[in-house]
Amino acid sequence: MVVVMSPEATEEDIERVVSRVEDVGGEAFVSRGKVRTIIGLVGDIESFHHLNLRTFAGVADVHRISDPFKLVSRQHHPARSTVWIGPKGNQVPIGPDSFTFIAGPCAVESAEQTVEAARMAQSAGATILRGGAYKPRTSPYAFQGLGKRGLEILASVREATGMPIVTEVVDARDVPAVAEHADLLQIGTRNMANFGLLQAVGEAGKPVLLKRGMSATIEEWLMAAEYVAQRGNLDIVLCERGIRTFEPATRNTLDISAVPVAQATTHLPVIVDPSHAAGRKDLVVPLSRAAIAVGADGVIVDVHPQPETALCDGPQALLGTELRDLAKAVRQLPPALGRVDSSSLARKG
Repeated sequence: MVVVMSPEATEEDIERVVSRVEDVGGEAFVSRGKVRTIIGLVGDIESFHHLNLRTFAGVADVHRISDPFKLVSRQHHPARSTVWIGPKGNQVPIGPDSFTFIAGPCAVESAEQTVEAARMAQSAGATILRGGAYKPRTSPYAFQGLGKRGLEILASVREATGMPIVTEVVDARDVPAVAEHADLLQIGTRNMANFGLLQAVGEAGKPVLLKRGMSATIEEWLMAAEYVAQRGNLDIVLCERGIRTFEPATRNTLDISAVPVAQATTHLPVIVDPSHAAGRKDLVVPLSRAAIAVGADGVIVDVHPQPETALCDGPQALLGTELRDLAKAVRQLPPALGRVDSSSLARKG
């Protein structure tokens, strides 16, 4: 069951609902969005019905949700959500009205490489910068990222370019440091089911980008989002990044159908990562076009000034002709589907 509070609800109103639910042996999880607060209830449904919660001050509605993911379901939130990324005065939307282009290096290698990649991304039309400070890799001998130094570089590049940044957090112990520097906290495919980490980012006070696990069903993906939402954070962006199948021609198989399926089920924005799905730069542009056509709310891609020397995923990083082709696609195709560039809706000043 979900209790939807009105925008005018006070903290006292919220506390009264939580207290009464706990009085009858239930648990109440408060999730605060930009516009309204939602309280997810766990426990005996009949006991909750007897409370007559609809009559409580500040309560707008009460829903009995059949989906196992209560807070991120469209059953209580039919309108799709927009998540705003960045500090006040420089916020970029990700949601149904716009198309958001996120780009940058897969890994932060140096200040010079990162700022050059950021300038490339920005020139191509990207409004959010991606870059990995912590890199969970299949091999323990592969480059694992610069860690805190990488976060500092990203923060300095944000100052230089004005672009909000998204970076991955791989350990719950690092959440405070990453949240201090980043505008959007990424949970990668290998950590989608790391429930302690999901709960930690849910409490961090920053929007979360949740990538689908490489072997996860859509329901498992949404249940992972529910872990974040249950800890008070409804500012979640889902990312389809390819799933593991029998096909070896690409690194992963981009499940393009997951975009409309997820959007029909959850109110959260859904974007696509064609770079990590394909693992090949020649497929990034056609897969991005497909993502736009199917209704994705944005794409996140790798760019690098020198892909041949990249310490991480150089074969999929865009440069030159491929990046120009992608810039053309994200400029020309979204308007055909009624979307505008996210920069035109950005909150400035």
